[in-house]
Amino acid sequence: MRKVISLYTGAGGLDLGLEAAGFTTTAAVEYNAPACRTLRANRGEHRPWTVLEASIHDVSSEQLMAAGKVGVGEADMLVGGPPCQPFSKSAYWVHGDTKRLGDPRADTLSAYLRVLRDLQPRVFLLENVFGLTYKGKDEALRLLQNTVEAINRDVGTTYSFCWKVLNTANYGVPQVRERFFLVGARDGREFTFPEPTHAEVPPSGQTSLQRPASQIALFDKGQINSGTIEPWRTCWDALMDLDSNTPNGLQVTGKWGDLLPSIPEGQNYLFHTDRGGGLPLFGWRRRYWTFLLKLAKDRPSWTLQAQPGAGIGPFHWKNRRLSVAEMMRIQTFPDGYTITGGHTEAVRQLGNAVPSLMAEILGREIRRQLLDDPATGSLQLLAPRRTPIPPAEVITPVPQKYHVHIGEHSAHPGTGKGHLSSDQASM
Repeated sequence: MRKVISLYTGAGGLDLGLEAAGFTTTAAVEYNAPACRTLRANRGEHRPWTVLEASIHDVSSEQLMAAGKVGVGEADMLVGGPPCQPFSKSAYWVHGDTKRLGDPRADTLSAYLRVLRDLQPRVFLLENVFGLTYKGKDEALRLLQNTVEAINRDVGTTYSFCWKVLNTANYGVPQVRERFFLVGARDGREFTFPEPTHAEVPPSGQTSLQRPASQIALFDKGQINSGTIEPWRTCWDALMDLDSNTPNGLQVTGKWGDLLPSIPEGQNYLFHTDRGGGLPLFGWRRRYWTFLLKLAKDRPSWTLQAQPGAGIGPFHWKNRRLSVAEMMRIQTFPDGYTITGGHTEAVRQLGNAVPSLMAEILGREIRRQLLDDPATGSLQLLAPRRTPIPPAEVITPVPQKYHVHIGEHSAHPGTGKGHLSSDQASM
């Protein structure tokens, strides 16, 4: 049994993927009570995960080893995704800067490294936002590397330090989600990240949706090599067999909810600007990209949000919020797993999760490259391809109540120059 010690486990997305790759989580540390209830509800008597409901700062390494039934050097892998708010892209786009390492929430990185030093697992895997690698703002990445080097000097290990930013859509996840992954092996072996297996199909004049160049530019320009790389998995692949009726409580409300049916699949509020194909209701890039963002059947989902506000998507092409079951499919959680709590809490748990398929792929590669124990069989969490894909939904006219907003609207002045940046600079 390949034993995993899991920190910042959340709803278990990373651990479920590693489980599909042949690992077993023997101890999981999670502070959020609803997430702990999810873990216990799914991994109880028959597949026990010892769940420590506490802040990692309040759990000693000795307690963690006792809970996981491992001694120093005995765990096969330490995994975790420390909370990432100090390094997020959205805060930098609005304010031009963030506190980053000066933010108290960044202490979670140090706690992870403390456990790494004390447990000395054979392999470690750390996941985070790709903001850690921003040019000129990579102090967290340097902290990680310097601390791993210090651990090697202090305790005699030779941990390697291999990292890469991966777009999960390029590996079969039906979601565009760029994340930072760091892998190190105690014996110094270098880890080679797997090459993409999926890529975007270049748009053609015959596609079901016509998208502006500004939107297409969001996606990686992968090339489809016959027989080696498949097209991206789509929302239709993930959601086709789920009930398409609107579940209770998922209607989009708020000031702008009734505008959503007038936006085509795969587009957002930018459709209703002077550079889009609709009415000039908004200024270009004056709102978050996810504002009134709608899924398209023939594309992957955009990144699911953990704390979406009013009007923040992505929304279903049927002009409603996504159900919990749909979000779980987009995050490639295994069928049969359940998220406890209400819809808002489920959104938070799933929005913070790592797509399980990505963890399964990395786990299989770690077994093969670093543990001399290659996995057999095919991937368990890759969604089947479902064709044909139906045409896009027909949009409706803009309701009369929004016509008051028709007019000239200034564009966003640029990164770090939004209306909030001056307020933040004085804090």
